[in-house]
Amino acid sequence: MKKILVLCTGNSCRSQLAEGYLRHFAGGRAEVYSAGVETHGVNPRAIATMQEDGIDISGHTSSNMDQYKDIDFDYVITVCDNAKERCPFFPSKAQKFHHNFPDPAKAAGTEAEIVEQFRAVREQIKAYSRDFIKQNIA
Repeated sequence: MKKILVLCTGNSCRSQLAEGYLRHFAGGRAEVYSAGVETHGVNPRAIATMQEDGIDISGHTSSNMDQYKDIDFDYVITVCDNAKERCPFFPSKAQKFHHNFPDPAKAAGTEAEIVEQFRAVREQIKAYSRDFIKQNIA
């Protein structure tokens, strides 16, 4: 079974969304983990945004990438430029992928505008995750 690690800065939003969708689209054909170069806790808006789409990430925790240094990953996906720059060397055959998604946690404006930013990023990550699984997990 393929092992996928998704990395972002704080493992609170983007990597959590990606972990949820990658697991969903893989349908048990891959082990999916997410972590941050720091840990900020799972953002409640990320949980709510995924719940709107029928994906429950309420049981996810915010993990530091050091927790996974001994796992032989097949794929490491960075979902922000900061994580890509700070991504450690993984002594494995892991293929690295990168896509810099906007950080919805930095959204400003009214509550409705912030929720729309989370939804927009969710849809970008959903499409990316669907395509990633189609292309890399047989």
